[in-house]
Amino acid sequence: MLIENINDPNDLKQLSMEQLPQLAEEIRQFLIEKLSSTGGHLAPNLGVVELTLILHYLYNSPEDKIIFDVGHQSYVHKILTGRRDRFDTLRKFKGLCGFVKRAESEHDVWEAGHSSTSLSAAIGMAMARDFKGESNKVIAVIGDGALTGGMALEALNHIGHEKRDLIVVLNDNEMSIAPNVGAIHNYLGRIRSDKHYQKAKDELQHFLNKIPAIGGKLAKTAERVKDSLKYMVVSGMLFEEFGLTYLGPVDGHDLEKLAEVFQQANNVSGPVLVHILTTKGKGYQPAEADSHKWHGISPYKMESGQLLKAVGPPMYTEVFSEALIELAAVDKRIVAVTPAMPGGSGLVKFSELYPGRMIDVGIAEQHAATMSAALAMEGLKPVFAVYSTFLQRAYDQVVHDICRQNLNVIFAIDRAGFVGADGETHHGVYDIPFLRHIPNLVLMMPKDENELRHMMKTAVDYNDGPIAVRYPRVNGRGVDIDAQMKPIPIGSWETLRDGESAVIITLGPMIQVAEEAAELLKRDGLSVKIVNARFIKPLDEEMLVALAKETPHMLVLEEGAVLGGLGSAVLEFYSLRGMDEPIVRLMGIPDEFIEHGSIKEQRQETGLTAEHVAAEIVDLMRGLRHNIRMQRG
Repeated sequence: MLIENINDPNDLKQLSMEQLPQLAEEIRQFLIEKLSSTGGHLAPNLGVVELTLILHYLYNSPEDKIIFDVGHQSYVHKILTGRRDRFDTLRKFKGLCGFVKRAESEHDVWEAGHSSTSLSAAIGMAMARDFKGESNKVIAVIGDGALTGGMALEALNHIGHEKRDLIVVLNDNEMSIAPNVGAIHNYLGRIRSDKHYQKAKDELQHFLNKIPAIGGKLAKTAERVKDSLKYMVVSGMLFEEFGLTYLGPVDGHDLEKLAEVFQQANNVSGPVLVHILTTKGKGYQPAEADSHKWHGISPYKMESGQLLKAVGPPMYTEVFSEALIELAAVDKRIVAVTPAMPGGSGLVKFSELYPGRMIDVGIAEQHAATMSAALAMEGLKPVFAVYSTFLQRAYDQVVHDICRQNLNVIFAIDRAGFVGADGETHHGVYDIPFLRHIPNLVLMMPKDENELRHMMKTAVDYNDGPIAVRYPRVNGRGVDIDAQMKPIPIGSWETLRDGESAVIITLGPMIQVAEEAAELLKRDGLSVKIVNARFIKPLDEEMLVALAKETPHMLVLEEGAVLGGLGSAVLEFYSLRGMDEPIVRLMGIPDEFIEHGSIKEQRQETGLTAEHVAAEIVDLMRGLRHNIRMQRG
C-alpha cells in the first residue's frame, strides 16, 4: 500500500500524479477505520483528502506555510507529516490532538479550535516573510462557513489592501457544522451554479492577447470590458472587489484540476483566492448522507455507521432543549438564537416546532449577542444558546451591548467545564471569571437536570436584566424530574448535606465529587457540610455569613479556572467585610491549559477528584492554610 511508505511530505513527492488517486482512496479507508474506534471529525477530513494531498505535493512544508482554519480538518495533513502511526491515540489523553498542534510537528504552523482565524494568520505570516526578505509561499485553507465570520472578512479586507503574495483556498462544501446561512453563502451558490464565467473570461483574455501592440487606452478599455463581463456573468464578484484574483470554482476531488489551478495561482502576483468545491464526508456513504451528524462523531460500527453510544440519563443539552420548548409554548416572547450551532446546542427540535422563532446567524457570535440585545430591547425574550468557549468571542458585546444596557437576554451557556476530547480550545472554564465581574448580570449553574429546568423557568421569568445559566457536557444524574418548572429565588444557595468538621461550597458536576469525598471523610470520623452554590452571582451573602460562624474550615470546589472563579468571589466577600474566618481553600482548574482526553482524565490531571478533595480537607483542618491551589501540584 502506498500509504505505508508516506512518513513525510518528501515521500509524497516521490509519487507520480497517476498514483495520487490510489493514495487518496487509501487515506479515506484509513480514516474511516481509525475513527470508528476513536471518534473524531470524520466528514470534514474525508472532504479535503485530495486538497491536502495536492497542497503537500506542490508546496514545501514547513517552509511554505499551510494554515488550516479551525484545524479539525487536518487529519490528512497529520497522516502526510509522519503521524499516521499515532492515530490509535487520536483525541485521547496524552495522544494525538484532534486539531493542529504546534508541539506535535514542525508542519503545524498555526493552531486554532475556533473558526475564522486563518486569514489573519496568513497575512501576518506573509508580511513577516516580506519583512525578512524571504520567498516562501503562504496558503490559508478556510471553509465557506468560517468565511462568514467577521474576523475573516476583516482579514480579507486587509489582504486585498496589502496586495502581498498569498493564496486563500476557499473550501466550499456548503456545510460548516450546520447548514450555512447569509448573503455570502447565497453568493457562493451563484458562483457554484455558473458554468460559463471562467470559460468566457479565458476566451476574452485569449482574444485580447492576439491583438498586436495592445497598450495605453486600449489596455484600459480591455480591462473595462473584462470588468463588464464579470458583472454580467456573475453578480458581484465579491473577492475581486476585495482585491484578490479569483480562480475557480474547481472540483476539489479532481487532482489534476487542483494541480492546474494551484500552478496558475503560483504565477499570479498578489493575493489569490482559489475556490474549490468539495463533498463533506466524501467516500463514506453515511457521512455523505448526513454530514452534520458526522461532522464530529463518537465511535461507530464501520460497516453500518451505527454509533456506539452508552445508554444513560439525557445530556444536559437535551434537558435544556425540552425545557425551552415547554416554556416557548406558553411564552410567545421567547426566540432562540444560535451562531451556527443548532444541533450542538439542542435547538433542532425547537426550530422544527417554532421555525419563525429560531434565528441562526451563522458563525458570528458577536453579531448574535448584539442582535439579541436589540431583540430584548424590543420586548422579546432572546435565548442565546452558545458554547462557553464560543461566548469568549463575544465578550465586548456582552459587556457593552447587553449588560451595560441591562437588557433581558438569556444566555444558555453549554459545554461549561471540561469537554473531553476536543481539549484546550473547547473547554468552558473561563466564563465564570469573565462574566461574574460584569454589572447587572445574574449567573447560575444547576446541580442536576431537574434544577436546570427550574433555572430555565427562573431565567424566563426574570425581567431585571441579563441572566445566564451554564451547564456541562455530560449526562444528567438520572434524578426525578418535577412536572412543573418553578423559579428559584435569585441568589439563593442550598445545603445538601449537613456536617460540622468543614464545609464544601461547590456547584454543577463537582457536587457529586464533593459527596463522594464526604463519604471518604466519614470513614475517618469527619462530617462535611456540602453547599450548592447554584448562584455564582449574586452570592448568597446571608449563608456566607452564617457559614463563617459555623466552621473555621471552608473549601470552594469548582470545575472552572481557579483564578477569578467562584472561590475568588467567596474570598473577596470575606475580605471586603474584614472577616478573618473561615480559612478558605480553593480547588479548581489551575493556571494553565489542559489538553484533550476524557473528562475523567482531565479531572484526575487537575486534582478534581473525590480523593484529592478529601485529602485537601484533611490538610485544611491541619492548618496548612498557605496551600491554595493555583497551579497543578
